[in-house]
Amino acid sequence: MLGIILGLIVLMGLAYLGWSIIWVAPIAAGVVALTGGLDLLEAYTDTYMSGFVNFAKSWFPVFMLGAIFGKLMEDTGMARSVAVAFTKVIGTKRAILGVLVSCAVLTYGGVSLFVVVFAVYPLALTLFREANISRRLIPGTVALGAFTFTMTAVPGTPQIQNLIPTEHFGTNAMAAPIMGIVAAIVMAVGGYLYLRWREKQLTEKGETYTEPKDNKIFDVEGDTPHFVLSLLPLFTVLVTLNLFGWDIVVALISGIVLIMLLNLSKFKGFVNSINEGAGGSVIAIINTSAAVGFGTVVQVVPGFERLTALLMGIRGNPLISEAVAVNILAGATGSASGGMGIALEALGARYYEIAMDTGIDPEAFHRVASLASGGLDALPHNGAVLTLLTITGMTHKDSYKDIFIVAVLIPVLSVAVAILLASFGIY
Repeated sequence: MLGIILGLIVLMGLAYLGWSIIWVAPIAAGVVALTGGLDLLEAYTDTYMSGFVNFAKSWFPVFMLGAIFGKLMEDTGMARSVAVAFTKVIGTKRAILGVLVSCAVLTYGGVSLFVVVFAVYPLALTLFREANISRRLIPGTVALGAFTFTMTAVPGTPQIQNLIPTEHFGTNAMAAPIMGIVAAIVMAVGGYLYLRWREKQLTEKGETYTEPKDNKIFDVEGDTPHFVLSLLPLFTVLVTLNLFGWDIVVALISGIVLIMLLNLSKFKGFVNSINEGAGGSVIAIINTSAAVGFGTVVQVVPGFERLTALLMGIRGNPLISEAVAVNILAGATGSASGGMGIALEALGARYYEIAMDTGIDPEAFHRVASLASGGLDALPHNGAVLTLLTITGMTHKDSYKDIFIVAVLIPVLSVAVAILLASFGIY
């Protein structure tokens, strides 16, 4: 079991230093294999790669189509059109709310977190400039709208963090709707109130808007489709997935086809957008599959049974041990999907058995796994956090405190609230 802990430390430490999990995960798995008495070569070529390939086989179509959908939404201007429309309705005086809602609508509609950052940042600059709010709050605002409640909590979201548990618990994207909605309210309202408090605090200190060093001027509206047309692909994915019960692959294909039909005048750029989206998805699926492969090796060493006994021995609701396992592994890998993939690969079947034995609805285990994946994942070494800070021109010193509060602390609290509801049989 100490070998498993050492492997996790290696994984987390090297990931924190910015080393790619693609080759860090096999090294960490090697540490686990050696200390667990496994043959090193066999552990890599057979055990590790089996977990890697099985996850890629199951989820690559979703990663690829989701990335293509998001890239087409970005390149056709539809993502920007939606963001601009919502912020106009909300008004520049409520800049934080405008950016938050824009991010939330796009991510709930199936647009990837990374695309949302690129699409919304120019708009956020404009709104924060007009409202005279410090730019250091832009990363926290975007993180709240894109990295939290629409990723893990709101029932029906097509984000991968809400889909992975379906394979382990026989559920669907709408699992445990009450738990999800309440957790979403905790995250959205709690995060928004915190950001407004921070805005007031910074303004009182005399810290207001300053132009970025590069002073780059963004064209916020540009040549964009009408916002009603831009909303249609988002609604199509949600409706076909949740109301018609179509497979997520079919739902995403429907959204992609509709984007192209509504933007035929831009057909010359479709191939490039699809190429870039598909190419980007390869890195995403390999990163997550690498983490899952590590979990597969952990699962076969003798110490795993002891570790499982410790987790299962956590007193109280078994949902607590699930939340702890997923959160720790999401933090170790710096990835919500990677951490949850490891945890459910190793423990998903055990938790499903517990659900059957105790009468706790498997949907509760689904929702807790999803919620927990969005807690410690946003530690400083998280890829989305690093991208967000890079795009906004901020440093960890400037803005990570706010990201931590809205994307780590409050989401972890929301998991506790969800578990409390489940303990009363409210799903």
